[in-house]
Amino acid sequence: MANLSTKIKLYIEANSATWDATKVSLQNDGSGDYIKTWTYSFTKPTDSQIASYESAGNTAETLSGVLNKRQTEYPSIQDQLDMQYWDNVNSTTTWKDAIAKVKSDNPKG
Repeated sequence: MANLSTKIKLYIEANSATWDATKVSLQNDGSGDYIKTWTYSFTKPTDSQIASYESAGNTAETLSGVLNKRQTEYPSIQDQLDMQYWDNVNSTTTWKDAIAKVKSDNPKG
């Protein structure tokens, strides 16, 4: 199940705006997350509008997880530059192979 914050962000983006923590706050008093404050110029989403973002929210959270995992597995920028230099000198594909492996080990979906 997608987080409320993810679904709210998607709703905000669908209304041509971006998340602004000064315009919306979420809270959980022990019985689930809810919108505590809302000061955007457009209407606060209803429960059914929020629910309609469940699938898109799950997709966004999955993609975010994949991208975060890739980020931790990519070689450092310094190592990547070194690989590219030596690939150019030696006509090898070390850099491309390393990047392709991270991408194939962590597909977007």
